[in-house]
Amino acid sequence: MEKKNLRIVFMGTPEFAVGSLQRLVENGYNVVAVVTQPDKPVGRHASVLRPSPVKEYALAHGLPVLQPVKMKDEHFLDELRSYHADLQVVVAFRMLPEVVWAMPRFGTFNVHAALLPDYRGAAPINWAVINGETLTGVTTFFLDHDIDTGRIIAQRQFPIPDDADVEYVYDGLMQLGAELCTHTVDLLLSTDGDVPSQPQQDSEAHHAAPKIFKETCAIDFTLTAKRIYDFVRGLSPVPGAWCMLTPRDANAPAQVLKIYKTAKTHESVAGGALVSSAPDHKAANTHDQPTGVEVGTLKAENRRLFVATVDEWLEILELQPAGKKRMAARDYLNGFQHPEHFLLK
Repeated sequence: MEKKNLRIVFMGTPEFAVGSLQRLVENGYNVVAVVTQPDKPVGRHASVLRPSPVKEYALAHGLPVLQPVKMKDEHFLDELRSYHADLQVVVAFRMLPEVVWAMPRFGTFNVHAALLPDYRGAAPINWAVINGETLTGVTTFFLDHDIDTGRIIAQRQFPIPDDADVEYVYDGLMQLGAELCTHTVDLLLSTDGDVPSQPQQDSEAHHAAPKIFKETCAIDFTLTAKRIYDFVRGLSPVPGAWCMLTPRDANAPAQVLKIYKTAKTHESVAGGALVSSAPDHKAANTHDQPTGVEVGTLKAENRRLFVATVDEWLEILELQPAGKKRMAARDYLNGFQHPEHFLLK
């Protein structure tokens, strides 16, 4: 069968999925329909509906778009069957019921932004960077009843530089995923759907990649400088790591501060950092008083801003105060007097 005769239904929602859809369309594959999430209400009163990036691309290229609220809705299933798909391709969509993924004769494969079985879940790119990985990649696999557990068809590796943030890795994996997507379709074409695939090997050592919420993004300054450095870049630029800028004067209110970029200094916090300065953590007498700096302590030197972690000083390079735009730390210091009067918590 030639690729122009293979009927493909594509399923995806965010920008990441557009890369694969675009590659299929621009290289002459026969995408007969696109399935994406319903338009999302936005605005102060949720009165405006915003289409997904996949829908915008599909409409711009004259592709039929299906937007089911429920994947088992009979009207949707009838409409999906009407396209007589030979294959379904899923990229960053949602969990599908068997009645959907088993519908095409070639089955349904997913493009996942990790080297499965590592980083199964909704946010594999973020968690790979947060965990300080130096290597990730993309995987195509056949869908089955569980999330990200199906038989692996193909994989491609992608190195993560130490200074890379999520945006860099996201863009790289989007392009690599698009290449692997068409490669996988070609494999299916060349084998008439009987492409070799391998079962995933489960292990407790594999990392998970759960969905990220606001609470997930709170910085814990009792961690090492390296772990905080990776945490920040693993959430930058979206959704962004955050902390509370807390005055040492307990009568003043704390403010949210987002941190987008840091730098390792390898400068030890002299004497060891204190996790807390609360009275019950202090030594009983002056001879036993710890000499370290309290975790979260701020200091400014030569228009550079630093925060004390449990082991080293970490330089803050880019941040966003509450109600203001993202800015360089040196610009922030123009209006931020006496950082030593504050803690980051």
